[in-house]
Amino acid sequence: MQLQVTNSPFNQEQVDLLNRLVPSLTESQQIWLTGYLFARQASAGPLTISADVHAVSEGAAVAEVISAISQPVVSREVTVLFGSQTGNCQRVATSLSRKLEEQGLQVTLAPMNKFKTNNLKKVENLFLVVSTHGEGEPPDNAKSFHEFLYSKRAPQLENVSFSVLSLGDTSYEFFCQTGKDFDQRLEELGAKRLVPRVDCDLDYDEAVAGWSAEVISSLNDRLNAASGTTAAIAQTSSETTPEQSAYSRNNPFKAEVLANINLNGRGSDRETRHLELSLEGSNLQYEPGDSLGIYPENHPELVDAIIKQMNWNAEEVVPVNKSGEQGSLREALLKYYEITALTKPLITQAAELTSNSALRELLAQGQEQALRSYINGRDLLDLLQDFEPWQGSAKQFVTILRKLPARLYSIASSFKANEDEVHLTVRAVRYESHGRERYGVCSVHCAERVQPGDSLPIYIQQNPNFKLPADTNTPIIMIGPGTGVAPFRAFLEEREEIGAEGKSWLFYGDRHFVTDFLYQTDWQRMLKDGVLTKLDVAFSRDTEEKVYVQHRLLQKSRELFEWLQAGAFVYICGDEKHMAHDVHTALLTVIEQEGGLSAEQAAAYLNDMQDQQRYQRDVY
Repeated sequence: MQLQVTNSPFNQEQVDLLNRLVPSLTESQQIWLTGYLFARQASAGPLTISADVHAVSEGAAVAEVISAISQPVVSREVTVLFGSQTGNCQRVATSLSRKLEEQGLQVTLAPMNKFKTNNLKKVENLFLVVSTHGEGEPPDNAKSFHEFLYSKRAPQLENVSFSVLSLGDTSYEFFCQTGKDFDQRLEELGAKRLVPRVDCDLDYDEAVAGWSAEVISSLNDRLNAASGTTAAIAQTSSETTPEQSAYSRNNPFKAEVLANINLNGRGSDRETRHLELSLEGSNLQYEPGDSLGIYPENHPELVDAIIKQMNWNAEEVVPVNKSGEQGSLREALLKYYEITALTKPLITQAAELTSNSALRELLAQGQEQALRSYINGRDLLDLLQDFEPWQGSAKQFVTILRKLPARLYSIASSFKANEDEVHLTVRAVRYESHGRERYGVCSVHCAERVQPGDSLPIYIQQNPNFKLPADTNTPIIMIGPGTGVAPFRAFLEEREEIGAEGKSWLFYGDRHFVTDFLYQTDWQRMLKDGVLTKLDVAFSRDTEEKVYVQHRLLQKSRELFEWLQAGAFVYICGDEKHMAHDVHTALLTVIEQEGGLSAEQAAAYLNDMQDQQRYQRDVY
């Protein structure tokens, strides 16, 4: 039997030597060689071998083999773990894994909550791809791994080489905090950093490509050094993820608007738009739980106010992206650059373009709280008004602005039920801050300036972490107040279309029953047809005491727990900071009380549901 690289810990050169030698050895020579290797391992000092000392006729060959297998062997096994809430990190990790596999490396790819932590100390090459959620917290499927690394059970990892890629948003205070946590903790546990951590903003493609190339190059250097060869691991220059097709995040499809309807009744203090977009000719498809990305336009009034404030020429030609394309200043501020949010990197660069020392003082050490307070609720116009005089030109200013990011919305339709269409539920955001009216960039664009017949640049963002159960007989519990109900319209349309038999229960809430009951006629029809089994609602402003969806969960605790015991999947969509936190607490209370469990056991029950993908959240 021939020894192979794939079923042994040896490199190709070592395998060739062993395959030449072993068949020629006598039984006594094999016994002697076994003893020699055992003695060498146990010895504090090096042992040597001579061809004429032990009367081994193939002594020179044995010595050559011993020398070869004594060299350090670099593992070709790689572990890639991801923590992802919306699917971006999973796509990046999958792309990296595929590139590594194409080069003959043995790759283990897994979400962090599916990786057996007791195997961590056996890993030699570890790469983490993770996003940051909420106030610097790990995404749901990274929480258990994060807790393990910071627990007393975490092992020493001196033999681990690692690197971390973080996805985040510089407009948030705790930018890429989870990635920073992992990077620091792995180093504390003794792991060696193979490639420096890379923190990515919303426009992450270039940074991801650079990190991936450096990972491959570093692994290549280590393997070459160990084998004494110079064979390079080939690097692919383009992404081949499932997202890559005719239309994607980097090449959006211009979808025609078929309908734009206000779902709120007359007298409501809210405006929620139901948008129907055509996908005809795009070959784009989606599943319930996926999101739609829209590239919006900034509000024209804000763009014009910025140009007026700086006394710029609206028609001046400026760059509109890093590729060197150009356009008018007004077009650039309207369609290509973020102007409604301030970030520390932006303010740091802007400080070099003004003679006003107050901006540099705001960035000084010890002024972190003052900087956070200033950034909150302000935009580029505020910055330009507050820290003049400015010395930079319009061209200089646009180069320090980041790309206008797409806005993601949960899809509110089933593709099976609405072929070549996609529906969205978008609530217009309007508020006052620091003496000025402010607008949600995409929501107000859709509410005020998009009519049927217009088009919007869009792409599909798959979310593998928010999906219906594969078994259509499985009961589902959906909790989605306000626009958080959008994906559940898609869920129920899908289950109706495929004839699913599983029970379904929707908890919905908003302010007023008469004016704010989104998709009321849809739910009523689905209840009548048996597609929706149960519906519980909470309208917080219709009663003297405010009632929310978490209160309805507690009121229905016994039946709710019976559904959980029967294997129901639980889905939450909507605001994370308040609603999702309160709903999570209510679920723990239900499990603890109805199950007769301790608080720790209830938490373990819910964690186990999450590990089984029976507890899924799409929160923001």
